[in-house]
Amino acid sequence: MATKLKKTDVVIIGMGAGGGTAALPLARAGAKIIGLEAGGRYTPTDFIADEIRHDVLNWLGRAKANWEVPTVRSSPDGVAEKGQGIIMMNGVGGSSIHYTGQSWRLSPYNFKERSETIRRYGASAIPADVALADWPVQYDDLEPHYDHVEREIGISGKAGRIKGVGKDSRGNVFEGVRRREYPMPPLRNSGWTDLMAGAARKLDWHPFPGPAAILSREYKQRPACDYHGFCTFNGCHTTAKSSTCFTTIPEAEATGNLKIVTRARATRIETDSAGRATGVTYVRGGQEFFQPADVVILSTYTYENVRLLLMSTSAAHPNGIGNAHDQVGRYYMAHSYYTVNGLFPGERLNRYSGTGAQQTCLDMWDADNFDHTGLGFIGGGTLSASMENKPMAMATTTPPDVPRWGSAWKAWVKANANSVGGAFVQVPSMPYVDNRLDLDPTHKDQYGQPVIRITFRIGDNEQRLVDFLTPKMEAWLKTAGATQTWHDPVYPLALNSHAFGGTRMGADPASSVVDKWMMVHDVPNLAVLSGSTFPSTSSKNPTQTIEALSWRTAEYITRHFNAVKG
Repeated sequence: MATKLKKTDVVIIGMGAGGGTAALPLARAGAKIIGLEAGGRYTPTDFIADEIRHDVLNWLGRAKANWEVPTVRSSPDGVAEKGQGIIMMNGVGGSSIHYTGQSWRLSPYNFKERSETIRRYGASAIPADVALADWPVQYDDLEPHYDHVEREIGISGKAGRIKGVGKDSRGNVFEGVRRREYPMPPLRNSGWTDLMAGAARKLDWHPFPGPAAILSREYKQRPACDYHGFCTFNGCHTTAKSSTCFTTIPEAEATGNLKIVTRARATRIETDSAGRATGVTYVRGGQEFFQPADVVILSTYTYENVRLLLMSTSAAHPNGIGNAHDQVGRYYMAHSYYTVNGLFPGERLNRYSGTGAQQTCLDMWDADNFDHTGLGFIGGGTLSASMENKPMAMATTTPPDVPRWGSAWKAWVKANANSVGGAFVQVPSMPYVDNRLDLDPTHKDQYGQPVIRITFRIGDNEQRLVDFLTPKMEAWLKTAGATQTWHDPVYPLALNSHAFGGTRMGADPASSVVDKWMMVHDVPNLAVLSGSTFPSTSSKNPTQTIEALSWRTAEYITRHFNAVKG
């Protein structure tokens, strides 16, 4: 029987980007918070520069990878098999600890993709098997929270559109209008990013430095980035990466209102006879505990958010919380990945240094920044040319006519490995009606609970986008001096650290799980935070949007605490 603990105002499940951000405004407002984190704590000394340890063996994500890997299938009638290892982790700070640090706002178009597509191209432009929906919040609703997050955690970048100023070609001229400049200038240029920016200008394109949750100069007593080249899939040994473990979480703890319980594995969200949330049951050290709370915030990750809701059945919620209309798990989306490589003979590009967020970007073909008439797809992608190509990755990025091992491979790597550059795009997926998450009927975790089963495929929309972007990526590289280009097929990663949908936000409970404040429709004292709430996605990294939405939800709970708790 679970040990019942002292009641608290708010219990947060998962102290990553979402929960770690929401904790700060709640704590500042005086709410007493218990944060339940399935992982432990890490310090900067844990983050050594070791590509094998982090990129290959996934040292930070080892527990999560061993016990929580979902199964994957490509169609509803297929057999699901255990998915490949995923570079994700548990721990105070979550995957914000070891993410690349790209920190984007979404385009205004992304929040109203359905209505804008119909307005400009007609309803037939949306694929028949896609359940595309506008967000119940718009860019202007979220802009103040984007701004707040950028200053709280520290974002480096260059604005392209500031309110009342117009467009600045040094930044992203396609972005949504901002109220002010970034708190810090962009990360420094490199020879490679300068080369690609110059090539873009020759083509009359519009290059700009990508925004980064990495400090370009000292900020809030944290040091600037030292560009040592082992950033992605690793934590920051200097605290220059703006992970929540270095920013919002310690600030919230300093108020005295946040207590984090580490290695606490949530197993159920408990509800009363009326269906309201009463708290969380979790396992720690082999013992079961029940943490009562007036408000529950579920902020683990897309997969675990869906799993906990589906597993938390009761008389009031026989099919799981939020699932009265069979919406939990629906409309799953994930980024696919695509790179065009180029050989620059004799050039020492030195891309092994720096961070993956140190990049030159192009937004001309993202969102609806270009005319889609007759192209056969909607949406777009941000193109980037970045640093941080680690040694093992460099040695395996070879043209198709080069052997993958042996003396010929060694000779090519010795002569050319430091002369390969790439143009990259994250391919957004549509919310196809057959793509979803549910509980696997056979595969279990260490506690005997079902793991998530992923049903996912990419469609013609995604492949046509890639086909459209490929010649542009090749032209960009060749204009920069590449004598040869090559690419692999688009890589659809079903099990993904950029995963969206499953607890869609919307105004109608019959077609969504949470409302515009991220509160579950039929459980008004339960909030859900993460990319799982996104009704659609974009080519941009999701972290800053998750953080902005989380800050907004925390402010809502603070303003309406008595009404929310019931």
